[in-house]
Amino acid sequence: MNSTDRQICTDAWDGPGAGPGAVAPPIYQTSLFAKASFEEFVRQQAAEHENFVYSRGTNPTVAFLEERLALLERGEAAKCFASGMGAIGAVLGGLLRSGDHVLFVNTVYGPTLELAEHLERFGVEHTVLTAPDADVEEHIRDNTALIYVESPGTMLMKVLDLRALTAIARRRGVRTVMDNTWSTPLFQKPLTAGVDLVVHSLTKYIGGHSDVVGGAVVGSSETIREIFYRGHQLFGAAMSAMEAALVLRGLRTLPVRMEQHQRNALAVVDHLLAHPEVDAVHHPHADHGPAADVISSQFSGLSGLLSFELREGTFARVSRFVDALEVFRIGVSWGGYESLVTSPVRPWDDPAGPGLIRLSVGLEDVQSQLDDLDGAFEALSRSTAP
Repeated sequence: MNSTDRQICTDAWDGPGAGPGAVAPPIYQTSLFAKASFEEFVRQQAAEHENFVYSRGTNPTVAFLEERLALLERGEAAKCFASGMGAIGAVLGGLLRSGDHVLFVNTVYGPTLELAEHLERFGVEHTVLTAPDADVEEHIRDNTALIYVESPGTMLMKVLDLRALTAIARRRGVRTVMDNTWSTPLFQKPLTAGVDLVVHSLTKYIGGHSDVVGGAVVGSSETIREIFYRGHQLFGAAMSAMEAALVLRGLRTLPVRMEQHQRNALAVVDHLLAHPEVDAVHHPHADHGPAADVISSQFSGLSGLLSFELREGTFARVSRFVDALEVFRIGVSWGGYESLVTSPVRPWDDPAGPGLIRLSVGLEDVQSQLDDLDGAFEALSRSTAP
């Protein structure tokens, strides 16, 4: 994390109304912007992506957030949405057409793949490669229009070599899209590795306080303009000024929060690696295999989302462990100030399957987090004692 990024996160408002010296950006809670003349109205409406006409398109508070995000990701432009899925939907729905093919690489967020299944109805095909070391080029087709990746991937946190992947995509003339929510722009910058578009769920670390839902897409000005008209204006998943203000508030403290998330997470990973009840820990800090060199060169830090596998991972044992936790609360989402736990294990699963548990390591005192995990492990031991 460098000083430039810290400055971008904390830069003062410099948009309309900056004169009085307010340190927080004003919230432009308005649906439209009246113009002095009909000629001005027509001219600005014809280029609504860069003019304030109607808040479904652009809004000064939202635009300030978009500017910050583009700077952080080293992109030319950004567009914000009402949710992360709004951003992903705008990318897939705005850039693809019937007959196109999408290649998903690594373990990808479930609703993203559900959307891909839905798009099959409209003639958009897709392939999913869950193994991070799969031969990507072998699965590129003549009609492949997008390669969509996560790195680290959902749940198992496997890392991709982005430069190697984007070199293949560029050679084959295929756009690349990456979900960078896990790392935030502070810990990984996919655009500098050749990725064409980055998507974020702003609900997670960037918002950071579990009180706002939002999404963003960052890339070249040309591509963001294309998404604005095809995927943002028409689908209507617009971010409001109030939501943008909340995300901007989170952005101000993002550097210090991410440092704390990292410190706590590394301690939790090391603690889990040493526990006899744990079969495996999934987090880049625990990966000392072939991806280690990529991790050291591609990341400037590591966030607090991880998963691990219980020995003897039945639904009953996973439930007993999760229910015994107190600091780690049971809930969806992640990336807020609070620690959370969940699991994909269900009672109808194979009882011999891995007991995968996901932890979002929050900002509490790390010793309280470790003690909480130890208490849950003790609850498992008591349940199996003779």
